[in-house]
Amino acid sequence: MSDAPIRPLVGIIASHLTNEHARHLTSHGNVAAVRDCTGGAPVVLPALGDEFGAEGWLDHLDGVILTGGASNVEPHRYGQEVDPGDASERDPMRDGTAMHLSQGALRRGIPLLGICRGIQEMNVAFGGSLHTYLHEVPGRMDHRRDRSKVREVAMAPRHRLTLTAGSLLARIAGAEAVEVNSLHAQGIDRLADVLVVDGVAEDGTIEAVSAPSAPGFVLGVQWHCEWQAAETPLHARIYAAFDAAIQAHARRRLGLEAPVRAAE
Repeated sequence: MSDAPIRPLVGIIASHLTNEHARHLTSHGNVAAVRDCTGGAPVVLPALGDEFGAEGWLDHLDGVILTGGASNVEPHRYGQEVDPGDASERDPMRDGTAMHLSQGALRRGIPLLGICRGIQEMNVAFGGSLHTYLHEVPGRMDHRRDRSKVREVAMAPRHRLTLTAGSLLARIAGAEAVEVNSLHAQGIDRLADVLVVDGVAEDGTIEAVSAPSAPGFVLGVQWHCEWQAAETPLHARIYAAFDAAIQAHARRRLGLEAPVRAAE
């Protein structure tokens, strides 16, 4: 048997852009975070919509990352009508792919990490809903990115997050509260039944979730944890926990788990 280290395969969802030249795209930061902070091999998955499904990919993957993105999840996915005056960007091809990936990963126990748009996709895929215009909800802050600021400033920590005691994220962070960045327009409204709240912003917005009853690792965060992942302690801890999960899954998938010895 080879002693070469296992390289778990981590699928990273791409967005489907349809301006002059249609293309499937993810930021280098999402790929680099897997490369630098895990022992996994990143694989970018094209957004092929509802019809394609995801089972063929999931047969070979040891982890799935639903990344952030400029577009918003289509309202019909969570039972709301489209506002005729809403000019926000949409990505129906990505929506379909994200739904299949989320549901399949949850069912199969494949480690799942949702980031920004990804936490919203997870919640919708599992039966929850979103605030289409979070900044219009009474008492909520405007979580959207300030486009007048350079990226390094916009991605800096912006608000405090209180963590649920004993939750997956609290254990990962080793803290009761953390400071996170904020660059999102939508946000969780009705939480999916399978998910629990791991962290809440100062204005009551749910910004971290997990699924304790799921057969595998499931974590969704509303901020961009891929940003300076290796240099930011909280982000590095999140990827370290994800790495432990994908390594364990790869060993099971490849049949390398040691057999359980019967009690003598």
